Formats: sequence, structure tokens, C-alpha cells
Amino acid sequence: MGSNVRARILISGRVQGVAFRWETLQAARRCQVSGWVRNLPDGRVEAVAEGPRQQVDDLIDWCRQGPSIARVDSLDIQWEDYAGEFQAFDITY
Repeated sequence: MGSNVRARILISGRVQGVAFRWETLQAARRCQVSGWVRNLPDGRVEAVAEGPRQQVDDLIDWCRQGPSIARVDSLDIQWEDYAGEFQAFDITY
């Protein structure tokens, strides 16, 4: 198992009002990563995920597609220092 990483993921497209946060929560739990997801005022969705590199990569890969009714135009991924501050993955506001 590799070292833990932290990624901030900004998702652009038709990603609000299409259950993107809920589905991201479910995907993060399947990937066993911690962090949060929220809607941004500009129409994007932002997520922060922490965990082993492969599991965070798996969540990022899921975010490239999103739920079936979403349309993901682009992802902006920013790698940050792992902080280990989350106990679970949640939807935040």
C-alpha cells in the first residue's frame, strides 16, 4: 500500500442538480477515501479526497464521468499535502 495523498478536484460541466454530490459520496465510500464534496456558487463541484494514492486516483477517474445524467467538461486536480484530517467522506455546504 502506497503513501497517502490529498487531491482537490474541481469538476466543471453540468454537475449541479444531477445528484453529483450524492453519487460522489457513494463513489468515495466505495473507494474508501475520506474528505468532502460541495457545490460552488459558480456552478462547479469541488471535492477534497485523502487516502492511498490508488484509491484517490480511482475516485478521480470516477469524477471524470460522474453520474449518468451529469456532463463533465473538465477536471482541475490540485495535489496538496496530506493532512489526515477527515474521518469519513461527507457532503458539505
